[in-house]
Amino acid sequence: MSFLPSTDVAHLQSKGIAYREVQENGQKGIVLVAYGLPAARFDTGKADVLILLPPGYPDVAPDMFYLLPWVRLTTGNCYPSKADQSFAFDGKTWQRWSRHNSDWRAGVDGLHTMLKRVERALQEAR
Repeated sequence: MSFLPSTDVAHLQSKGIAYREVQENGQKGIVLVAYGLPAARFDTGKADVLILLPPGYPDVAPDMFYLLPWVRLTTGNCYPSKADQSFAFDGKTWQRWSRHNSDWRAGVDGLHTMLKRVERALQEAR
């Protein structure tokens, strides 16, 4: 049974984004499977993206996101700023991208908003 709001499911399906829902120790997460990364920015072209959904979502904002495999910038062969810590979830060790959200609008924003934040963070990574 899905824990995602129907609007989130519809958005993911309309964009052709493969995903799976994961629950672990009471925490809910959505994994975007083999999500395309910006061309030539990282040492791989695709990664799974984990977004943890806090209690109260979608009225409460997701905070950070996580990648697997860990990625490095092609320029400098280093981890992006604030993306060098690990996070264990779903039996895996994810690369934590510390990007916080203070602009969430309850009743308006949803996974579509979080995906834009992820895309922007990946594009602007240094």
